[in-house]
Amino acid sequence: MSSQKTWSSPKASFSLKPWRTVWRITKLNFRSQLEYRSEFLMMIAIGAIWQVSVIVFATVLLTRFTGMGGWESADVLLIAAIRMLAHGLFVLFLGRVHGLSRHIQEGVIDTYLVRPMPVYRQVQLQYFPTNAIGDLTVAAGLMVGALSRSELDWTAGRITYLIICVLGGMLLEAALFTVVACACLRYPAADYWGRWLEELLGTFGSYPLNVLPKAVGGFLTFGLPLAFVAYFPAAVLSGHGHDTGMPYWLAAASPLLGAVAYLGARLLWRWSLRHYTGVNG
Repeated sequence: MSSQKTWSSPKASFSLKPWRTVWRITKLNFRSQLEYRSEFLMMIAIGAIWQVSVIVFATVLLTRFTGMGGWESADVLLIAAIRMLAHGLFVLFLGRVHGLSRHIQEGVIDTYLVRPMPVYRQVQLQYFPTNAIGDLTVAAGLMVGALSRSELDWTAGRITYLIICVLGGMLLEAALFTVVACACLRYPAADYWGRWLEELLGTFGSYPLNVLPKAVGGFLTFGLPLAFVAYFPAAVLSGHGHDTGMPYWLAAASPLLGAVAYLGARLLWRWSLRHYTGVNG
């Protein structure tokens, strides 16, 4: 009995130590934000106000239209809710990778290279994203509204799949911005791609893609896989999975695609970091 305890304890301690460090740094970052209460509340408000366009879209959809592109209004709201919730979680947990070019241009990334912690983790621990609280508050409200208006039978299996889809959307968005960050390690001006990507997500991520021209819908599916963030998951959940023009199994596998894309983006990050030569070449 004692030998088993001796064997398992060091292993558990070793595996948990990095996460304990992450938790401590996160708590310190959060406490530093609370030092300025007015600014803290203002950042939360900014995060919520930033999503006001989605709130206006949802209000107009519910009051003026019965649906869009063959989708009921509640099903369209489900697309918007999944996208916003996935985006809010991305901002909270992995969003500091967006806008990395400023740290590259200032040479801050070079200091990360000499510290005994993975660079990607250091990037994510720069500060606590207070605005994510506002994002998630609006997203949670929209999700509650979408589920309350939905006529679907929300079984345990369907709710579980919804949660997995939100997490998959978060990972897919993180993968896309990680790829942009990899490009920034080589070309710092590539940050403009990140702003362009953010605009695309905000503009087209909350709508059924079948209302768009086929060329645009094809690009947002195969060229830039934004459709897998919320559109395909919502289609599977709401019964439109066979009407997307994609194989049903592929639409249903959207969360898996998000996980695979994120793992691939992290491998690309490691490769890019090994070839990073500094801001001055």
